[in-house]
Amino acid sequence: MPKAIVDWKTITDFVTEVFVKYGVPEEEAKICTDVLLESDRRGIESHDVNRFKPIYLDRIKSGVQKAVTNYEIIKETPTTAVVDGHDGMGQVIGYRSMELAIRKAKEYGMGMVVARNSCHYGIAGYYTSMATRAGCIGMTGTNARPSVAPTWGTEGMFGTNPFTLGVPTDEPFDFNFDCATSITQNGKFEYYERIGEDVHPGTVIGEDGEPVTGDAGVALKRIRQNTAALVTVGGIGEALGGYKGYGFAMFVEFLSAVLSDGYFGKQLNGVDENGEKCSPRLGHFFIAIDTDHFLGEDICRRKAGDIIRAVRASRRMPGAERIYTAGEKEYEIRLARKDGVPINESVQGEINAVRAEVGLEGKYRFPWD
Repeated sequence: MPKAIVDWKTITDFVTEVFVKYGVPEEEAKICTDVLLESDRRGIESHDVNRFKPIYLDRIKSGVQKAVTNYEIIKETPTTAVVDGHDGMGQVIGYRSMELAIRKAKEYGMGMVVARNSCHYGIAGYYTSMATRAGCIGMTGTNARPSVAPTWGTEGMFGTNPFTLGVPTDEPFDFNFDCATSITQNGKFEYYERIGEDVHPGTVIGEDGEPVTGDAGVALKRIRQNTAALVTVGGIGEALGGYKGYGFAMFVEFLSAVLSDGYFGKQLNGVDENGEKCSPRLGHFFIAIDTDHFLGEDICRRKAGDIIRAVRASRRMPGAERIYTAGEKEYEIRLARKDGVPINESVQGEINAVRAEVGLEGKYRFPWD
């Protein structure tokens, strides 16, 4: 499918202005844009500009998500906080929560913030990068719409529940491990559907217990209809350790809901107690550990760099050119995309429609015009 490259300033200004037109305050719109486009900078197709209209704009328009975020701290101690996002912009809630966790860590060594009643907060790795830039080890995770089956189950009982970790290093990039606890995620299937790619075998299980194959769009509909489910890291059953991904997913569910007394599981289906559409009501957690409260940021960065360099220098399997560590591929994609973001044909159409809707046709021109 043809792609067009849009320079970073144009796409950044456009996305920000559209968010503002949809009622998001300008400073918060800049945060939302930065989180969204960071996915493009890192090459994460499941969370990038593909989701601008369907996940954010459409939800604001429908009233499911509030454009103005009421960020309320409902309990706070020197090292912890519980936040209610009141169905606002998940990126704003995530940014402010990790910012708060970092401030607490800088003063007391560690900080943890949990948030409830939030919406999709973009790539989790954005928030761990906030921590590592500040010289902190960072952790975050979020629960999500139930689409993943427990080991030996065939029904989606919890979300893709990413468990994301960041460590400062002395390399040009920090260690940033950002992935779902399922083998793949809903956003990837949305992307596969756009580009005409089939389901990867073993990533989805049907209600009959058999792997689902074929058209990604059909598989996604089945997941949403609860006749199929995503599979946890490790695969179907226990032979290859599917119970490990299951355990990590449950841990993320606990940290995202228990400490904040938030919603979980089927309560995150986007339907309220009366059967009406509602906010996703997601929960997140954010942890920052300040390295200067241990032996110092410089030592941490050097030692972490030594570790990843030793791993990358280890013996490779035949035919493999190199061994990567988490964050390295994303760093290389960022360098390769210095001129702009590639946008596929279907998203070009969505951008055109949004541009016309908010009256920006005379202000923004794109390569496909």
